[in-house]
Amino acid sequence: MKLLTILGARPQFIKASVVSRVIREQDVQEKIVHTGQHYDTNMSEVFFNEMEIPKPDYNLRINCLDHGAMTGRMMEQIERIIIKETPDVLMVYGDTNTTLAGALTAKKQHVKVAHVEAGLRSYNMDMPEEINRILTDRISDYLFCPTARSVDNLHKEGYGNFDCKIEKVGDVMYDAALYYSKKSDTVSEIISSLRLTPEKYVLCTVHRQENTNDPEKLKSIVDLLNTINKKTKVILPLHPRTKKIIQSHGLKLSFKPIAPVGYLDMIQLIKNSALIITDSGGMQKEACFFRKFCITLRNETEWMELVDHKVNFLARNNKEVALKAFNRCIGTKYPIVKDLYGTGNAAQKITEILKKIQS
Repeated sequence: MKLLTILGARPQFIKASVVSRVIREQDVQEKIVHTGQHYDTNMSEVFFNEMEIPKPDYNLRINCLDHGAMTGRMMEQIERIIIKETPDVLMVYGDTNTTLAGALTAKKQHVKVAHVEAGLRSYNMDMPEEINRILTDRISDYLFCPTARSVDNLHKEGYGNFDCKIEKVGDVMYDAALYYSKKSDTVSEIISSLRLTPEKYVLCTVHRQENTNDPEKLKSIVDLLNTINKKTKVILPLHPRTKKIIQSHGLKLSFKPIAPVGYLDMIQLIKNSALIITDSGGMQKEACFFRKFCITLRNETEWMELVDHKVNFLARNNKEVALKAFNRCIGTKYPIVKDLYGTGNAAQKITEILKKIQS
């Protein structure tokens, strides 16, 4: 079987790496396309070597464009690759413009589409990711769902009436976290280099445009972090773009942010933190993987099972709500949360299903 995998961002490569590792052990030919959607200086040769990720067979270098131009440019080039490679299945991950571009192009070329992380819903149509994931799900032939809730979401939307196969496989991100956690223990020196004491700091990430581009929201987040830093040290890996926005609004941090870090260092920062504050979808789950409470700087989340289990708290862009959650969680023992995202064998399940697909 010939598989064409379309990726566009560092998290997608990390997730795909665990699937590719299993695929390489099976009789599946895989070609990887990197659209270049999220330009990331950390995605150097060192990144691919350190993470044991196969280097892309194609690099389209499409980035820094508006949504329409980016998606259209990707479709144009992906179509040429599909015609050249004649894959049996095209696989996409998550909810980026890359995801939608790959799925649309494949479907128009009558190539089967497999969507990893299918069925997620935030129910916020102002999010570009929500649009991408809904449209990708609708035209996919194989929907690989990470959770029981994501399966339920699809059935509620009538997917049982569509010509598609819905599979609950678990979360490939959990597979990746388990695999790379062991490696990070041996190679990462981030805790010692920053002179951090385990369980004595809060790890925060802020990157979503809905937060960074809104002066009032950003001010509220900075006020929140400054307040928390008075009690517990805040560690904030800060992207240069976000740092410039903070400075442009004259906002002052009462602590010194650190430069962005790689995935192995980030795992160590998560594992050794007291709790997590983030607006990232992926970080919400990683907090759970490593048994850390999470405060989410958003009004909604696609990972509602974490909210239901009271290990993730939606701050709803409200400083007081966030502080209440912080005071509730800090120093509290993490509850038992079992198998929300599978048992770490999602990649194996996906590969077994893919092998059964005939052209």
